[in-house]
Amino acid sequence: MEPKQFERLVTRARALAEPVHGQGHGQGHRRLLGLAGAPGSGKSTLAARLVDRLDGLAVLVPMDGFHLAQAELERLGRADRKGAPDTFDAAGYAALLARLRAPEPCTTVYAPAFDRTLEEPVAGAVPVGPEVPLVITEGNYLLHDEGAWAGVLPLLDEAWYLHLDDSVRVPRLVDRHVRFGKDRTHAERWVHASDEPNAHLVARGRDRAHLVVTMS
Repeated sequence: MEPKQFERLVTRARALAEPVHGQGHGQGHRRLLGLAGAPGSGKSTLAARLVDRLDGLAVLVPMDGFHLAQAELERLGRADRKGAPDTFDAAGYAALLARLRAPEPCTTVYAPAFDRTLEEPVAGAVPVGPEVPLVITEGNYLLHDEGAWAGVLPLLDEAWYLHLDDSVRVPRLVDRHVRFGKDRTHAERWVHASDEPNAHLVARGRDRAHLVVTMS
C-alpha cells in the first residue's frame, strides 16, 4: 500500500475515534470500524497497522475469534470447509459487537482471538477497556447478508472492503498456510477447494461497503 493511501485511511479511522458531538469518550457510545475482504486480502495486517498508528485510541477485535472449535466442526461434519460462514458463531459475534458499541463505565469487555498455530479460538484474549473510543474488527463476512451475519453491518459505523488482485492474493494465501504448518500441496488444495469458494461469497458484499480499499 502506498504511504499516502495508508495515511488517508489513518485519518479516516482517527475521525471515527473522535468523540460523538455532545459526548466525551467513555460516555456510553463507542465507534466500530469493520474491515472485510476475501481470505488473504490483507485485513489483519491493515487492521494491526491502523491500531498501532492510532496509539491507544483503538483495539483490534478479530472476527476469527468466533470460529467454532475444531471438535465442534468435526461433530457437525464441517471440518473440511473450515472458514465457511456456518463454521463461525455469527450470532455470538454480533452480540459482542452490540455490547462493544455501548460500553459500561469501569467495565472491560473480553473478546476472543484466533491462534493460527493451534487453529483454534482463544477465549478472553482481547481486553477492551471502557475508555477505548474505537474498535476495529476484521473478517471475511462483515458484509454478508444471510442468517445471523445480516446483523453485523448495522452495528458498524463504517465498513471497508479490501480488494487485492487474485494474482497476488492467492499465492500469498498459499504461502500463509505453509507458514502455519501445511505442506505446499495441501495448502494449494485447501485454497482452491475451500478459501476460494469463500472468497467468491465474500465478494458479493462489496457494494454494501462504505469504502473500497485497493490493496497491493
